[in-house]
Amino acid sequence: MSPTSSTTHDVVLIGGGIMSATLGALLQRLEPTWSIALYESLDQAGLESSDPWNNAGTGHAALCELNYAPMGGDGRVSTAKAVAINEQFWVSRQFWSSLVQDGTLTDPKNFINPLPHMSFVWGDAHADYLRARYEALSAEPLFAQMEHTEDPDRIRDWAPLLMDGREPGGRLAASRHPGGTDVDFGSLTRQLVTSLAARGAEVRFGHRVTGLSRGTDGRWEVTVRNTAADTELVDRARFVFVGAGGGALSLLQHSGIPEIRGYGGFPVSGQFLRCTDEATVNRHMAKVYGQAAVGAPPMSVPHLDTRFVNGRRSLLFGPYAGFSTNFLKTGSYLDLPRSVRAHNLTTMLDVAKDNMDLTKYLVTEVLKSRDRKDGTLREFYPAADSSDWELITAGQRVQVMKRKGRFGGVLQFGTEVVSHADGSISGLLGASPGASTAAPIMLTLLERCFPAKQEQWRPVLEALVPSFGRSLNQDQALLDEVRSATDAALKLG
Repeated sequence: MSPTSSTTHDVVLIGGGIMSATLGALLQRLEPTWSIALYESLDQAGLESSDPWNNAGTGHAALCELNYAPMGGDGRVSTAKAVAINEQFWVSRQFWSSLVQDGTLTDPKNFINPLPHMSFVWGDAHADYLRARYEALSAEPLFAQMEHTEDPDRIRDWAPLLMDGREPGGRLAASRHPGGTDVDFGSLTRQLVTSLAARGAEVRFGHRVTGLSRGTDGRWEVTVRNTAADTELVDRARFVFVGAGGGALSLLQHSGIPEIRGYGGFPVSGQFLRCTDEATVNRHMAKVYGQAAVGAPPMSVPHLDTRFVNGRRSLLFGPYAGFSTNFLKTGSYLDLPRSVRAHNLTTMLDVAKDNMDLTKYLVTEVLKSRDRKDGTLREFYPAADSSDWELITAGQRVQVMKRKGRFGGVLQFGTEVVSHADGSISGLLGASPGASTAAPIMLTLLERCFPAKQEQWRPVLEALVPSFGRSLNQDQALLDEVRSATDAALKLG
């Protein structure tokens, strides 16, 4: 098909998720004269990984996720990763607060709500670890509000479903942080994209990017197909951001930039049990995370999770990991085989060799019956009635496989910003902690792609994120000031 039209923009955003929406909102404030276009293949923004039913974790802040605070061989719990992720989430909170204050985001209850975050374990070894984690983290200013108990009655006060029907005996332990939140990233994304359009960005839904190449003049030629009209256009852009979730790997490969060489993707799907009994839903008000099964990826940590979706309270348990070769929930079964290149084949083979426990875990999960899924739920909520829970399919995640050495590879559970050396194109690969740290990830991207602009942009960035360039964990007065201001703006008090 020959292109039927062409256009030109300073910036093209590929994908209508939280990452593109965040980057667009930042650029409109940093460079208000730049022209921006956003292309999304679906009929509205935030329907893939940003959607709350597809997002395995809403409001990641390392308050309850145990894998962010590992115990070393010396028996000490490392707090570095948990503190770093919590700092990042505070950057996002400050950014959202600024957008509420300037009217970009409407009633914050539409996308963020206060919700305690808990960790819950059983057995001596896990209880000993949770105590050590609490002692290490509660010494950090960002986690100073954390509470801990091994008293079953207090655990019942915090989350009664955890104790309903539980046989007496056996050691239980729980930690709780009252300052957690739940975030509906679908609602947040749609508000941000609506604002982009209102401020002059060209937002096109039902437009799938099918090609990405460098023109002779240095601009990127983005080929876009209008799926309804079956027409094509070419958008020539000075800067391109590939924020297409699982579709980002393929588009970055099409771009031909050398920085993408060696990268592969490992897709992981998931399911949740969603409670249909309103009385049960209303008895639980927390995000409760446990320990991951041996060999399970971090994104498969079991949790009994209160969520607010479109303003309505809900309760989920899961996830139950699965496997599909799709890179997007709406993608193709050919996504994985089509991603294989000569330059990433050894990476992928080495990762497969070194992660047989993960393969075994995924096979076991795929074959798990509904009765066994219900059994896992009852480890958290012993009195659960199977008839009150429906099985739903969650989103698709693509974990990063990254070259290690000349021929090796490593599976990376995190997010990865991949940028061309000249800063003209950048994309995001990976999953967790993902959406919750969208603002700091996009700030990192801007620093990498536009280093000469940083001093010029600093006053605007400091207005949007008052702690910009500083550590809240190392400045108690700043932390108190930021917490008070964001709680007030986001109505979290």
